[in-house]
Amino acid sequence: LMERKTHVKINRKEVILAKLRRSCSCTPQKLKNFVMDFFPVLRWLPKYRCKEYIWGDIMSGLVIGIILVPQAIAYSLLAGLKPIYSLYTSFFANIIYFLMGTSRHVSVGIFSLISLMVGQVVDRELLLAGFDLNDDAPPALGDGSLQNDTLSNTTAFNLTIAGINAECGKECYAIGIATALTFVAGVYQVLMGIFRLGFISMYLSESVLDGFATGASLTILTAQVKYLIGIKIPRSQGHGMLVITWVNIFRNISQANLCDVITSAICIVVLVTAKELGDRYKHKLKFPLPTELVVIVVATLVSHYGKLNEVYASSVSGAIPTGFIPPKVPEFNLMLRVAVDALPLAIVSFVFTVSLSEMFAKKYAYTIRANQEMFAVGFCNIIPSFFHSFATSAALAKTLVKTSTGCQTQISGVISAMVVLLVLLFLAPLFYSLQKCVLACIIIVSLRGALRKFRDVPARYHVNKVDTLVWVVTMSASALVSTEVGLLVGIVFSMLCIIVRTQRPRTALLGQIQHTSFYEDDLEYENLSTVPKVKIFRFEAPLYYANRNYFLKSLYRLTNLDPNLEAARRKKCEKKEKQHLKKGNHRTANGLGIGETTLQLVPKQIDFQALVVDCSSISFLDTTGVNTLKEVLKDYKNLNISVLLACCNPSVVDSLKRGGYFGRDFGCMQEMLFYSIHNAVLFAKHHK
Repeated sequence: LMERKTHVKINRKEVILAKLRRSCSCTPQKLKNFVMDFFPVLRWLPKYRCKEYIWGDIMSGLVIGIILVPQAIAYSLLAGLKPIYSLYTSFFANIIYFLMGTSRHVSVGIFSLISLMVGQVVDRELLLAGFDLNDDAPPALGDGSLQNDTLSNTTAFNLTIAGINAECGKECYAIGIATALTFVAGVYQVLMGIFRLGFISMYLSESVLDGFATGASLTILTAQVKYLIGIKIPRSQGHGMLVITWVNIFRNISQANLCDVITSAICIVVLVTAKELGDRYKHKLKFPLPTELVVIVVATLVSHYGKLNEVYASSVSGAIPTGFIPPKVPEFNLMLRVAVDALPLAIVSFVFTVSLSEMFAKKYAYTIRANQEMFAVGFCNIIPSFFHSFATSAALAKTLVKTSTGCQTQISGVISAMVVLLVLLFLAPLFYSLQKCVLACIIIVSLRGALRKFRDVPARYHVNKVDTLVWVVTMSASALVSTEVGLLVGIVFSMLCIIVRTQRPRTALLGQIQHTSFYEDDLEYENLSTVPKVKIFRFEAPLYYANRNYFLKSLYRLTNLDPNLEAARRKKCEKKEKQHLKKGNHRTANGLGIGETTLQLVPKQIDFQALVVDCSSISFLDTTGVNTLKEVLKDYKNLNISVLLACCNPSVVDSLKRGGYFGRDFGCMQEMLFYSIHNAVLFAKHHK
C-alpha cells in the first residue's frame, strides 16, 4: 500500500499578506527593476550587437516600411477614415512597441481585422449621428480642426471641448469615434495586464481564431467589391451586412465603372502573380518583392497623367496632408458610447499579438512575458489615441516578412517608423490621384492566407470533426451576422462542445490483453479475453452533476444489469412467494404450481460478482459524482456484487474520503481502492 505524504498546511492569509508587503515596499533596486521590466528596451539595447544585428534590422525595417505605406493607405478604407490617420497609427505603434515589447520579431501596426472592427463601429456611430456614409464626397481639408464641413456633409455634430461647444463634421466625428474606441480598448488591455487576466486568451481556441479570421476576411472582401468595380452603393451596417452588400452590388452592377474594372483586373493579376512567384522563389530572394509599392507608384502616375478621375470619374484617394495634427484628448462622451465595442477589440488585438509573439519566441529560442505584451499593446492603443490614431495589433504577414529579411530586434520597427515618417512629412500629397480600386486590390490580395483556410477544411475534418464544426460555426457567424457576434458565438459554441463531450463521453467494458496485466476496450481491439465473474467499466471524463445520469445509464447498459430494477424484481418475487405460501394454495389461477410461478418471477442468474471501475480518465469528482459512486456501491452491494475502484488520482481519492465513500475510519479502503486494474481483478478473483 502506497502511503500519502503529509503536506504542511499553508496559511493563505499570511502568504497573501507577505506578497502585499513585498509588492507595496519601495526600494531603489525594486524601482529600477520595475522600470527595466516596464521598458524592456533598457535591458536589451545596451547589449545590442551592432556589427552582427544592424544590417538585418535595417534591411527588414526598410522592407516593412515600404510595405506599411501602401497597406496603411489601403486599410483606411476598412476603418472608414482618411489615409493620414492610418499612417499616424503605423508610425506611433512601431515606436511604442520598440520601447515596451518583449518580442524581437513581431510587427505591430495596422491590421486588417482590427481596422474592420474599428470601421464597423465608426460607420454605426456616423449613421446614428445623422451623417451620410457616402465616401465619394469631396475630400475634407484634413487639418483635423473642428469644423462644419458643408462640402462633404451637410450634417454636423456638437461636441464640447474645453467647455466650448463646437460643430464637428463627418471626418472629425469619425476620427473622434475611432480614437475614443482605441483609448478604451487600450485601457481594457492595461487593466487586464494589471489584474493578470491574460488567461482569457485561452478561451479563444485555434479553431475559433481561424474561423473568426476567415469570416472577417469574407466581410472585408465584400466591403471592397464596390471599389473594385467602381459602383456607388451605401455602406451596409448591422447584422447581415455581407448579404445586404452583395444584394446591392448585383442591383447596381450595371453602373460599374469600366476604368475601375480594367484597373482592378490588371492590379490583381500583377499582385497575385508577384505573390505566387515570391512564394515559389522565396529561398532565392534576399528580400520580398515590394510589389504593392510598385503597383501604387505606377497606378498613381497613370491616374495622374491619364486624368482618370476627371475623364472617367474614377474614385481617387484625395488630398493627404503632410505633418502632424496637434494632439487631442479623446472625447469622454464618445468613450461611453463605444465602451462595449472596445472589449472584443481589446481581446482580439491582445490575443493575436501574444499568440504571434509566443510563436516566434519559440521558433527563435527566447522567451516573452505575456503580461508585458498586454501592457505594450495596451499603450500602443492608449498613447496614439491622443495623436489621431486607431487600434493596432501584431500582423502575421508583416512579421513573416520581417523574419525572412533578417530582423534581429525591434530596431527594425524604428527603421519602419522612419520610412512612414518620411511619407508623412514629404511624400503623402503625391498619392492624391491614387485610385481607390487599387487600394481595394491590395486589401483583397492580402487576404489570400485567410481565404486559403477553406482548402484546409477536408484535412481539418479528418483530424477533428468537432473542431471543424467550431470553425464553420464561427466563420459563418462572423461573416453572416457580424464580427463581434461571430467571435462571441465561436467562444460559446466551443465551450458547449467541451461540455457536451464531457456530458456524453466514451464508455467501455474492458477485456484483458492475453498473457499481460493490461486491459483495453473490447470493442476496439481483437483477441481480448473476458475476465470470468468480473466486469471492468471505464468512464472517460470527469464525473460531475451534468453527466451523472449518463454514467449510470452507460454502466447499466454495458453490464446488462440495472441494480434498482433487479432489486425491485427480487422484492416482487419474494412478495408473491410469501402470498402464495400464506394462502397455502398449491395451484395458481393459470394452473401453474408455486415452484413454477417462482421460477418465472426470478430473473436470470447474474454473470458477475465484482465490478471494477477504471477511474484513470476521471480527473475530478464533485459532490454529485461522489454521491453517484456511493449510490453504485450501495446498489450493487445489495445484490452481493463488490464494487472496486482502480487507478484513482490523488484528488479523486481525497474527494471520496471527504465524501465518506470509504466509511468513517477508512478501514475498508484497502479492499475498495487499487492502484491498477490488474490488482483489483486479482483481488476480486481471490476473495469471492
